[in-house]
Amino acid sequence: MKLNQRTKGVLCILSAALFFAGMNTFVRLAGDLPVFEKAFFRNFIAAIMSVILIRKQHVPLYLGKGNVKYVVLRAAFGTLGLLFNFYAVDHLALADANMLNKLSPFFAIIFSYFLLKERVKPVQAVAVIGAFIGALCIIRPTGQNLQTLPAVLGFFSGMFAGAAYTCLRKATSNGAQGPVVVLFFSCFSCIAVLPFIAMDFVMPTARQLVMLLLCGICGAGGQFSITAAYTFAPAKEISIYDYSQVIFSAVIGYFLFSQLPDALSFVGYALIISMAVLNFVYHNRFEKDGA
Repeated sequence: MKLNQRTKGVLCILSAALFFAGMNTFVRLAGDLPVFEKAFFRNFIAAIMSVILIRKQHVPLYLGKGNVKYVVLRAAFGTLGLLFNFYAVDHLALADANMLNKLSPFFAIIFSYFLLKERVKPVQAVAVIGAFIGALCIIRPTGQNLQTLPAVLGFFSGMFAGAAYTCLRKATSNGAQGPVVVLFFSCFSCIAVLPFIAMDFVMPTARQLVMLLLCGICGAGGQFSITAAYTFAPAKEISIYDYSQVIFSAVIGYFLFSQLPDALSFVGYALIISMAVLNFVYHNRFEKDGA
């Protein structure tokens, strides 16, 4: 059976969700290592796998005309999003950290307006506002809450991820090859964190090294999958399926770390996912009918 582009995008984004849930799990299992070291190992493995794939598929190392600025922005935003996400994963329940990171599609709506000149529909605006209210339920910004800083950084991880995916969509729609974009991002990220690693290097144990390698493998798998997903279809059509990562992470967090989010977090989850469903249904039913 031949799959259409949208179905391929959905399958790729589900695969990415599973890979990224595994990546965050291994980040947590790597223990008390600096975030910069975790980010380096994650992207170093991705860079190696990118080179192997590029050589195997004989993909030319060419980004395409007019794509350089978008690929650079994708790498910069992606690096910041990754660092903030890893910090949140280390200090929050896995499901909370992942849900805050999954604000990225709503930020993608905002950045698409500025970068891609796509008009924001009223339903989209309502979805963005509702999602941000849900995020506040998870963050709970009070001076007495020691988890406020990791939660705020988790929120920003979603913002930078949304910006990165918007730039990714622009570059790939202009002909940039997915493996080349992944290679550029991975190398950019590795180089960017090297000065910070040099200032505070911690030698990982054998167990931590294994966790970091597994983190890198999962991260590379997720990166290739998410790049392919947004190549096959725009974020507004398939982003809803990315929320399966929160389910994967919640199950893993419960069984591996005995983590159970509180009632207010569940309210936030419900709000964010409801807004994602609202946006998804609008684009796939009403907009197609010309509404």
